[in-house]
Formats: sequence, C-alpha cells, structure tokens
Amino acid sequence: MSVNTFGRLFRFTTWGESHGPALGAVVDGCPPGLTIDESVIQPFLDARRPGQSKFTTQRQEPDAVRILSGVFEGKTTGTPISLMIENVDQRSKDYSEVAKAYRPGHADYAYDAKYGFRDYRGGGRSSARETAARVAAGGVARLVIPEVTILAYVSEIGGDVIDRTNFDTGEIRNNPFFCPDPIAAKRWEKIVDDARLAGSSVGAVVECVATGVPAGWGAPLYAKLDSELASAMMGINAVKGMEIGDGFAAARLTGEQNADPMRPAAGGPAFLANHAGGIAGGISTGQPVVVRVAFKPTSSILTPQQTITPDGEAAEMFTKGRHDPCVGIRGVPVVEAMMALVLADQKLLHRGQCG
Repeated sequence: MSVNTFGRLFRFTTWGESHGPALGAVVDGCPPGLTIDESVIQPFLDARRPGQSKFTTQRQEPDAVRILSGVFEGKTTGTPISLMIENVDQRSKDYSEVAKAYRPGHADYAYDAKYGFRDYRGGGRSSARETAARVAAGGVARLVIPEVTILAYVSEIGGDVIDRTNFDTGEIRNNPFFCPDPIAAKRWEKIVDDARLAGSSVGAVVECVATGVPAGWGAPLYAKLDSELASAMMGINAVKGMEIGDGFAAARLTGEQNADPMRPAAGGPAFLANHAGGIAGGISTGQPVVVRVAFKPTSSILTPQQTITPDGEAAEMFTKGRHDPCVGIRGVPVVEAMMALVLADQKLLHRGQCG
C-alpha cells in the first residue's frame, strides 16, 4: 500500500499531483474551537511559493488555499479540515522526453518499478510540488501549539556554510535564500546563479529551531520525539539526511563534551549546553528543539546524463522545463511545517496520557 497519512492523533493526508488540477490535504484530529480562515494559512504558502526570484523555479503558482470543510463561523469544528490548492501553471509538454527515459537521481525508475507505470508530468507525487499541501496542513498545526515558536533558515548551500557570528534573525526574510548571514547570502547568489546558468543544481542544509516546547513531549521508545521528527523530515521530497542537536558531530565528542550540564534555576533546570537538541530519551527537555535537514541537488537538470529507457535501452537525458537550481531554498517553510505537525501531534499525545 502507499502511505499518504502522517501522525497519530493529529493526522494529515496529502493528495494530488504536480500536474493535476489541484492538490491538498485533509487534517483530522484538530481540536475544536480554534480561530482559523485562509488568511491564517496563506502566509506560510506564500513563503514557499515558486517564481519569487531567479534562484527558484519560474513556475507561476499563486498557491491560494481554500478551506472546504471542518470550519464553521471562523472556528475549527473538530471534524476533518479539507484544504485545496489549485494548480494553474502546469506545462506538461515540457516532460515529453521524461516519458521516454528515466531521470537519473529522480524517482522515475523507482516509481515505475513499484507501480508498473508512472505519471511523468513533473513526477506526480514525487514532485516537490506535493509539499505545498504539507505547508497548508502545517498552518493548521501551528494553531494547536501557540506556545511554540518555529524558525527555519538555510545554513549551507553548495557546501558554503554561514558564519554564525554574523547570524541575524532579521535577515532571514530579507534575501531570497532564507539566510541569516547577509554576507553568505551574497556569496550564495553567485553559487546558485552559476549552477542555474550551467544547467545544473546544488544542495542545501536547512536548520530549524522550535523554542517554547515544554519538557515532557514525546515517548521513551516507539513514538520518540526525535524518531517522529526524523520520519517527518526524511519524508520530505529531496531530503537525504537529518540531524538533531549535534547529530553526527556527537560521535566525535567525549562524554563530558557531549553532556548538557544543568544548574538549579526557578521553574526547572538551567541548561549550560544543548548538544542533545532539546530531546533526551525521546522526550523534550524544555530546551530549544534543533534539527538540520540535508536537501540533495535537484535531479531535473539541463546537463546531459546517461540513463536508460523503460525498455532497458541506453539513452541520454537532460530535463527541459522549470526547475529549482537549489530545491532546499523553498524547503525552509516545508521543514517548519513538518516540525509544527510533529509537535502538534506530540502535544495531543502527551495530553492524552498525562492530562
């Protein structure tokens, strides 16, 4: 079976394809009585929307969300919330060559191997276009966790990393890269533009920090907060890795270096470090929850590559159409959405067990 639903108590199902008439999500388990309309969700979709700079795909989609159910007189009713986003700027003819051969690095062959045929127009469900539905669902999830602030940004593009001494939260929305380091953002203009002009692409790392998460969310084993976050982030199209806290760097530390020492303080411990990324034993500690997500370079590129046809014959492929030279840039609002969706679910699970 194909699993298109995520979550345990706060659940969402996405539907639709890149070049279909529309795509969307059905959110189930949202508590009743929360104030909502399209204007609550739209800003998050606007942040992800394509065509906003030369550094992203030039597909022009307004990504206007419509709420079809689950809301009455501006309040959630506790019933399923259906969200729809119409596709208005498909160019399926751009994918005529993709119908004849597989794009290396893309899901074309894997989908064909699983289903016996595939929607080659933009990749169908394997397209990053599907993530618009997640962002819409994440807008609903944020209403469930008003105590939490979620902020994501790009910390690395094409192997070029931000200088954290230049970190300025106010810069994140002031450049097309969601970059908190204005000096790095200037360097990234050349890196991404060079890749675009060469018909190639580059990867990126998105970092996301959730502050205000109280201690106690999560579970010791099979619904660990960190394992749920890992599943959520790895489920984003084009993601190939994720870390929590120090992540892989923790393997290079000693026990005393990796510890998060505590001192007495009013209302709970005062932590002197956060190597664990706000999670210990699968449960939140009250510290900021920190994740980093690695996006691979976009597979649809103009550079010719060796491949095969569905009949197994040798071929050469270059992909026409409009594609992101760095898909990780628009991954920022998607990572934020998945963080919100996991935390909303974990809050409800915690309340269900512990009151």
